[in-house]
Amino acid sequence: MEVSATYLLQLLLNGLMLGLIYALIAVGLALIFGVLEVINFAHGELLMLGGYAMALTLPLVGLSYWPSLLVAVIVTSLVGVVLYEFFLRHIGQKEFERSILTTLGISMILLYGMQYLFTATPLMVDTAYGFDGVEIGSIRITLTRLIAAGLSVAAFTGLYCLLKFTQFGRAMRAIAQNREAALMIGIKPRHVARNAVALAAALCGLAGAALAPIQLLHPAMGQAVIFKAFALVVIGGLGNMTGAVVVAIALGMIESWIGGFFSIVWQEGAIFVIMIVAVLLRPDGIFKRGSMRVG
Repeated sequence: MEVSATYLLQLLLNGLMLGLIYALIAVGLALIFGVLEVINFAHGELLMLGGYAMALTLPLVGLSYWPSLLVAVIVTSLVGVVLYEFFLRHIGQKEFERSILTTLGISMILLYGMQYLFTATPLMVDTAYGFDGVEIGSIRITLTRLIAAGLSVAAFTGLYCLLKFTQFGRAMRAIAQNREAALMIGIKPRHVARNAVALAAALCGLAGAALAPIQLLHPAMGQAVIFKAFALVVIGGLGNMTGAVVVAIALGMIESWIGGFFSIVWQEGAIFVIMIVAVLLRPDGIFKRGSMRVG
C-alpha cells in the first residue's frame, strides 16, 4: 500500500480536530471531579443533549450556526444546574459507589428518554455552511470542522483565564484544594459546585453542538464517548485538566492514524489499551492526580 504525504497530513489534521473535541468533554469531566470528587457517567448524555439542541434549533433560525450553538450551550448548562440541584449535591465526597450508581441511572434515563422521543435513527444535521470548506493544496477541511477546532481552542483559553485570574475560578480551585479552609474564608461550596457543574455541562454542550454537523446524531452517541473521556481523565491524572487536554489531543491523532491503516476495532480499543498500560506504569496518571490543576 502506497501512502502519500498528503494522506498522512489529512489524517493528522482530522485527528487534531477530533482530539480537541474529546478534550472539551474530558475537561468537563475533570472539572466536576476536581470540585465534587464525583465521576459523572451522565456526562456523555450532556454531549448528546447539546447535539440535539443544535439540531432542533437550526430549522427555527434558518440553519444559522451561531444562534443554534448558543442555544445548545445554554440548554446543556441549565440541564447541568438541574442535575446538580436534584442529584449531585446530595452525594458526599467519599460516596464513590453512590455517585456511580446515581450518574449511571441519570445516564440511562436521558438516553432512553431521548430514544423514545426521537427514535434511535441517526440524524444528519445540516447548517448554513453546508459542505463548504477550505482547500490547502490537495487537502480539504470543511468549515464546520475548522469552526469546531477554533471553538475548542477558544473554550480552553477562556477556561484557563477564568480559573486562573477570576474570583469565580479561584473559588473553584480553593474548594478543590481544601474545602475546610475555603469554608473558613466564606466561600460557599454549594454555589461553587453548582457553578462547576454548569460550566462543565456547557463545555459538553459546546462539544455536542460542534459535533452535530460533523457526525451522525443519535441518542447513544454519548455512550462510547464517556468511557473514552473517563480513560483520558485517568491517563492524564484525575482532576488535572492540563493532562486531560494533552492526552485527549494525542488520542484524537492516534485514533485517526490507526483508523487510516487498520480496522475500526483497533481504533476503538487503542485508548483502553493505553489506559491499562498508563495505570500500571503511573497509577496517578501521566501528569499526576491533582486538585483541579489548570497549569
